[in-house]
Amino acid sequence: MKKIVIYGALVTLLFSAVCLFIEPWCALPCLLLGGFVTGIFLYYTKKRIDKLSELNNYLSLVCSGNFDLDIADNTEGELSILKNNLYKVIILLRSQNEQLKKDKTYLADSLADISHQLKTPLTSMMVMTDLLKQDGNPDKQTEFINIMESQLDKMKWLITNLLKLSKLDAGTAEFKKESFSVKAVLEQSIKPFLVTLDLKGITFTDNVEDFVIKGDDNWTAEAFENIIKNCIEHTDKDGELTISTQITTLYDSVTIQDNGSGITAEDLPHIFERFYHGKNASSDSVGIGLALAKTVFEKENGCVTVRSRENEGTTFEIRFYKSII
Repeated sequence: MKKIVIYGALVTLLFSAVCLFIEPWCALPCLLLGGFVTGIFLYYTKKRIDKLSELNNYLSLVCSGNFDLDIADNTEGELSILKNNLYKVIILLRSQNEQLKKDKTYLADSLADISHQLKTPLTSMMVMTDLLKQDGNPDKQTEFINIMESQLDKMKWLITNLLKLSKLDAGTAEFKKESFSVKAVLEQSIKPFLVTLDLKGITFTDNVEDFVIKGDDNWTAEAFENIIKNCIEHTDKDGELTISTQITTLYDSVTIQDNGSGITAEDLPHIFERFYHGKNASSDSVGIGLALAKTVFEKENGCVTVRSRENEGTTFEIRFYKSII
């Protein structure tokens, strides 16, 4: 600013001196005009410097982690364009910062849940080990070993499914995009539960009309298995399990329905959340099977919904849309 004043004064005095020698009465207007132009230039230069200083302060605050700034400016000019672009960058950084906080919270909660799930079978096996050392009764030893095997199977299932979920979240899972028959996949999914259905006396009704979807048949079969497993766990003896399909112009769907204990209204919005335990959940439930199923179906452009009433049963509907907009 001092340089502008000095240069402006020198130029004004120089031209005023020239005018004084050429025509004395012109010197005063030249002097006044030079002072006016210099003043106007100083005014706009100061405004420009103030705006740049304001932007610099904004950026300093952003660097310190303060994203709660609003520098939106819809006026014209290159500085306004710069301010708007900086505002967009700040919004993007703020969104990323919030997402990172959510990810950290989710990771901490997940680790706590995983630790809790693993702690129970580990504690049980430690107790069984101590009892095995103290009790020499072969019958008791066999009973304890069976309990330990059961807990090991539970841990294996939990760790395997957690790894699968992690791979799906990270996008590192091998996920094919091939056309396959939904009827064949459903037959594959129900097969591991045929003995359980027979032992519980659950009537299974197959109303499947075949159609073709595009995705990974192995992952899809596992997703269906988790939903079927959930239905069987919540169905009492002599209950019913029905799998049916529907083909429309917009989508093809698979419906898996039981007449078991159902899901309470409070639990219904949360059943696809990881590690969530509803009121009617079994003691062996971990709470990741339905979350895994939902993740798989979403990767195949599918949508899974649930309708349920307590003591009246539950209906899962999985829709595979024929075109995605």
